[in-house]
Amino acid sequence: MGRVVLVTGVSRDLGRRFARQLAESPGVDRVIGVDVTPPRGDMGKVSFVRADIRNPVIAKVIVREHVDTVVHMSVIASTGGPGGRAALKELNVIGTMQLLAACQQAPDLEHLVIKSSTAVYGASHRDPAMFTEGMNATRTPTSGYSKQVAEVEGYVRGFARRRPDVRVTTLRMASIVGPVITTPMTTYFKLPVIPTVIGFNPRMQFLHEHDALGSLEHATLNDVPGTFNIAGDGIIMMSQAVRRIGRPGLPMPAFAVSTIGSTMRQARMADFSREQVAYLTYGRGVDTTLMRTRFGYEPRFTTAEAFADFGASITPGVIGVDRVRHAEEIIAGALGGSRG
Repeated sequence: MGRVVLVTGVSRDLGRRFARQLAESPGVDRVIGVDVTPPRGDMGKVSFVRADIRNPVIAKVIVREHVDTVVHMSVIASTGGPGGRAALKELNVIGTMQLLAACQQAPDLEHLVIKSSTAVYGASHRDPAMFTEGMNATRTPTSGYSKQVAEVEGYVRGFARRRPDVRVTTLRMASIVGPVITTPMTTYFKLPVIPTVIGFNPRMQFLHEHDALGSLEHATLNDVPGTFNIAGDGIIMMSQAVRRIGRPGLPMPAFAVSTIGSTMRQARMADFSREQVAYLTYGRGVDTTLMRTRFGYEPRFTTAEAFADFGASITPGVIGVDRVRHAEEIIAGALGGSRG
């Protein structure tokens, strides 16, 4: 008999695609997709259950369906909906706590997979060239998504101590890009004018959406407990990225980029937070040795190839006058407000 897998966060594109891909695997008997709203696309063989992981009722779903594997994909950088940062924290932190409490009570549970992020390492001028899985952030995050990811991983480690019979796999994924997926970074690089931090040329690592799905499936179907950095080989500099997609960069002080990010978030043009501004200032690199040697996964795309595939999906070097004017008006208004 194959696995019975519960996947959270299936209303979002990556969660839906992963659940559908997993349902086609010969080693899987059933896939149950859970979220508060139904997914928009085709779910294939996936059974959808409308449930909120922040509600204790999720425990009944896990027990009733005899779930042996849970894949938690609801730790996200942006809600894309109302409620702002408070709603995001509630979903990421409170949702994870309730889900782990449900898993604690599940007698059939054998495996837990967590989609985490390299944002857990933060970004600062004191960072090493490459973070390994055993390292912590050089500057402990005090707010935002990075802090939420750190809290989530802390709760997951606590669960692993309480349930040593359950295999726990945590995947710290680099920023995901690709021709289909929408993330804060893809939205940022689709801006008609890209605000950059003056005097800085950060190193960036990316993970192609194909490899995000592939690594999640590998973690689900194999006995590979532990915490692993998941990213494409190599790095790409901010200046290279801006040139390769044909967008003009607009260098400005970090405080101005942060102000513009907040303004663009309100205008629904982009959603990049304070910690993302730090990343756009200092960058981040992660070591992926364990991904290959212990986890056993080899990405199909390097960082440069992942970004190139994303770049090929947008119109390079062709910037509509209206979009530029709109972006300039927002930037001018944001800077004028920050001076006041």
